Amino acid sequence: MPEHRTRKDAARNRESLLAAADALFARHESPEDVTMAHVAAAAGVGKGTLFRAFGDRDGLLRALYEARLEPVREAIETGPPPLGPSTPPKDRVLALLDAVLCFKLDNRRLALALESSGNSSPYQAPHYERWHSMLRAVLDQIPGLPDTDFTAHALLAATRADLVEHLAEAERVPREEMRNQLANFASRLLATGKAR
Repeated sequence: MPEHRTRKDAARNRESLLAAADALFARHESPEDVTMAHVAAAAGVGKGTLFRAFGDRDGLLRALYEARLEPVREAIETGPPPLGPSTPPKDRVLALLDAVLCFKLDNRRLALALESSGNSSPYQAPHYERWHSMLRAVLDQIPGLPDTDFTAHALLAATRADLVEHLAEAERVPREEMRNQLANFASRLLATGKAR
């Protein structure tokens, strides 16, 4: 019984920590302003509990990002149109890119923190590899499109958190305009591939 209670406590603490981190990232202008001490205090637990649950700040960021990403991933893998597998590949590529962009717009602070954390390349992060592999799988279904691996990288580069932040903050590009710009860019790129 104590072991079961310990697991329940750990699960409850993890959920409290994710909720606290979520709220803190939403409220702070800069992701760097959110420390592990702030998250632990907001969740009402000690820092040791936070580190046991997630290992380090990057682990916390990844877990929070993954929790927010889960509904999007489910829609891409099994959902109805426009993201689901029954949608024609070109339309699905556009919907997938739109979902990535909207996700980054809705989670700007978290996406920035995650993509700028650590010393390794953001292109080796598990969340990036997942987006890339989902997009490449759909691109592979479009006849005549060369080098789908590079094409997936190039399209995802247009949704990098630092670019999204620059467009939204510095250039004040409205959300719908940004979505239309990305859709137009991707459509042109896919059209040139089909023409070959």
